[in-house]
Amino acid sequence: MKIGELMTQNVRTCLPTDTLSTAAQLMWDGDCGCIPVVSDDGSKRVVGMITDRDICMAAHFHGCRPREIAVGDVMSKSVRSVGPSEDLADAEAIMRDAQVRRLPVVDSNQEILGMVSLADLAREANRKRKSKEAAPIPSKR
Repeated sequence: MKIGELMTQNVRTCLPTDTLSTAAQLMWDGDCGCIPVVSDDGSKRVVGMITDRDICMAAHFHGCRPREIAVGDVMSKSVRSVGPSEDLADAEAIMRDAQVRRLPVVDSNQEILGMVSLADLAREANRKRKSKEAAPIPSKR
C-alpha cells in the first residue's frame, strides 16, 4: 500500500502570520493535535508544523496570550515529509528517525496533499494482520 491510499486528505493548514489562537481553533475544529504551516505566498508549500504542545509551551514561556503570538515564531521549521507514492515502511522509518508521530504528505513542489499518522500505520498493520489470520489454510490434497 502507498501513502496516498492511506493519508488523510483535506488537511487544515495555517499560515506563519496566523496567531496561536487561530491554530488552536483549527486543531479543536478538526480534532487534531498538529497543523501543517504553509507559505504565505499563496502556495500550499509546507514551511513548518505546529502542535498543540507547541502552543501550550509558547504561551507559558512567553507569558503571553496565544492571540498575541504568531505561529511563525513557534512552529517547527525542520519538517520531514513523505510523498504519496512512497511505501508505508518509508513513512514509518522517517517517523522513527525524526521521532514524530505525524508527517505531511507533499507533492514534488512540497505542497500539502494530506497527512499520515503513526496511528494510520498501526491501523493498517492491524488490518493486514487480521486478514492474514482470517485467510483459509490451503489443503494438501
